[in-house]
Amino acid sequence: MYPEEFVQPMRQELTRIGFRELRTPGDVDTVLTKDTGTVLVVVNSICGCAAGRARPAVAMALENEARPEVLATVFAGQDIDATTQARSYFTPYPPSSPSIALLSDGKVVFMLERKDIEGRDPYGIAEDLTKAFDQFCSKSSVAQAN
Repeated sequence: MYPEEFVQPMRQELTRIGFRELRTPGDVDTVLTKDTGTVLVVVNSICGCAAGRARPAVAMALENEARPEVLATVFAGQDIDATTQARSYFTPYPPSSPSIALLSDGKVVFMLERKDIEGRDPYGIAEDLTKAFDQFCSKSSVAQAN
């Protein structure tokens, strides 16, 4: 684990655009057991592909008219129990960080794993996300950190 003061700016890249940090398994269950609506979960990471690709792509995609209703994040390698709990909702996908999951009515409907993020530019990743948002999210949705 890295010192919190080192990781905090990486957390803030998502929280300042409306993401709620899920730092305990209970936090995760509170958000992900909802069986209605859309939830975007970013498994954040300290790695370069999170910093240079995943987080910028998510920020770009959230400019889309259709957006998930709830934005949530866990931090791999830092909030270990929360990350493990979040990943338990992502079956059949294996653990991956960074990763981005879109859940609708409590089920994963779209997933970007590290292999889908690594080596790509943020614009292509954002395009994949906006297509998923257009397919699964309402244009009237307003993303919230709850």
